[in-house]
Amino acid sequence: MASTIKLELVTPERMLVSEDVDEVIAPGYEGEFGVLPEHKYYLAILSIGVLRYRKGNEVKKISLGGGFAEVEPERVVVMADVAERAEDIDIERARRAHDRAEAALKEITLDEDTYLKAHAALRRAIIRMAAAE
Repeated sequence: MASTIKLELVTPERMLVSEDVDEVIAPGYEGEFGVLPEHKYYLAILSIGVLRYRKGNEVKKISLGGGFAEVEPERVVVMADVAERAEDIDIERARRAHDRAEAALKEITLDEDTYLKAHAALRRAIIRMAAAE
């Protein structure tokens, strides 16, 4: 039985993570799910959220903007629309984006498209801050 699982996280721009890890916890569309070595085959839609992975006692976080995960017994491939390592997040910039999105939501009347865009921007800002803190 394998003791680690290969995590590969890619965005349209680059490979963000490629390393052997002990555990992956991802924000699935229907809730968080965990992956350990020798997991069954699984395909998941990912939501905006924080992906966490553990290597020994160290836990790392990545802010995700949605995507897909393909789970195999020996590896997890995450294809993210947008992803950012916690240590790369400018927390002040994320707070400003949060404040702008909240202000936009308060000004919206009945335009559903504008509301959905502002709400998504707010969720992304909250997730970025959660990953970085």
